[in-house]
Amino acid sequence: MRYLGIAYDMKHTPKLDPEFIPFGVWRSAYLKDAKKPIAIAIERDKGHVSVHHTFIHGTEDMAEADYRYVERYVKFLLWSTGGFRVSICGCSELTKRLQKAYTPEGERHFDFTFVNQLYERDLEILDLPLESCPAANEEAEPMGGNMDGCRIGFDAGGSDRKVSAVVDGECVYSEEVVWYPKLHEDPEYHFNGIVEAMKTAASKMPRVDGIGVSSAGVFVGNAPMVASLFIKVPRSNWDKVKTIYDRAAAEIGDVPIVVANDGDVSALAGAMGLGVGNIMGIAMGTSEAVGYVDKDQNVLGWINELAFAPVDLNEKAMEDEWSGDIGVGCKYFSQDAVIKLAPAAGIELDESLSPAQKLKVVQGLMEQGDERAAAIFETIGAYLAYTVVLYSQLYNIEHMMMMGRVMSGKGGDTILRVCNEILADEYPELAKKCEVMLPDEKTRRVGQSVAAASLPKIK
Repeated sequence: MRYLGIAYDMKHTPKLDPEFIPFGVWRSAYLKDAKKPIAIAIERDKGHVSVHHTFIHGTEDMAEADYRYVERYVKFLLWSTGGFRVSICGCSELTKRLQKAYTPEGERHFDFTFVNQLYERDLEILDLPLESCPAANEEAEPMGGNMDGCRIGFDAGGSDRKVSAVVDGECVYSEEVVWYPKLHEDPEYHFNGIVEAMKTAASKMPRVDGIGVSSAGVFVGNAPMVASLFIKVPRSNWDKVKTIYDRAAAEIGDVPIVVANDGDVSALAGAMGLGVGNIMGIAMGTSEAVGYVDKDQNVLGWINELAFAPVDLNEKAMEDEWSGDIGVGCKYFSQDAVIKLAPAAGIELDESLSPAQKLKVVQGLMEQGDERAAAIFETIGAYLAYTVVLYSQLYNIEHMMMMGRVMSGKGGDTILRVCNEILADEYPELAKKCEVMLPDEKTRRVGQSVAAASLPKIK
């Protein structure tokens, strides 16, 4: 197989998507003959800088392959590590093209706007000589694992909210309540729901020593800067959103509160259940939610929004309607992936159904042994195997824990089986190092809201 003059090997073409070009596999092939060194440095909040040394071909005949590689790599890094200042060190020609792409009018305008909303400053693309590359400044941060005292764990989902009362590591009360945060413009709706949940949990304990929150979104401190839960809230009213969790905690008392991305809390739950680190958690649901903890069960301070990071280089891949990009994770590891593949499998879904209902239809066919449905989940399993190759190039992963409604039932079992079969066949060393798995019973018992309760340290 070839793409932009680069030959790459892929033995197990996804059954329903033969045009799939796995970025990680192609990247490895591209780098074999790339000899010109460059570096990519990305600065984010608190002066943290991630530096990635790599190579390009640097020849006229490989100019398009060089740009495709660096453009996709920078895109991946922005959505994994996060950052507002990107320094391309060692290639002015590529930098100039990227500078045009990352503007309010450029092809990466969505990414430009996201960075502005997250860091409240414009994204910069700087052109530097290789010898002037900024120094790396990474710092992992401890997260969770604190189980002493009386704690509230709150898990803010898009369709229901979960809260637990946890006393010395034991869950003494938990509840799930349906709510509709994505439909409400007034942040008071969200605030009142959060406070009600916290007060309910508080009433089940003699006191409250700390509060931990697991929530979808990207946070600076406890402040949601970009979050789908508040998608209807106008940016002009965002000041109330940024303080919403701190204000809710104040209704309970003068207690510490820590808010974390739900993907990271999922990875933390896995680490607490397994008693190990280097865990990536991937939840396949409405979108792709990702979290990661390192060998010491610390978070890296990265945003890990891999739903918008590229996994497929096929230029005819499905466009993500929100970001406007193609080949990004949310169309491969979510209910959208199942829906996308249904026509190719010969399954016609009622357009009046919601995405979640469409997923249930396909899962129902799978439970009945329908071969068309099986082909969908086999295809997603192949997607996953080749994306494990990609994610392992940036993260040190020893356990990849798969969660979310797409992973339930026979469909999830098929995804897992196909993924592990491909890794064992094509990448046996990676298969030995990285275990792709479902949560075990102990991890399930820890749960998202209980893991969230362990976030704060008690004074």
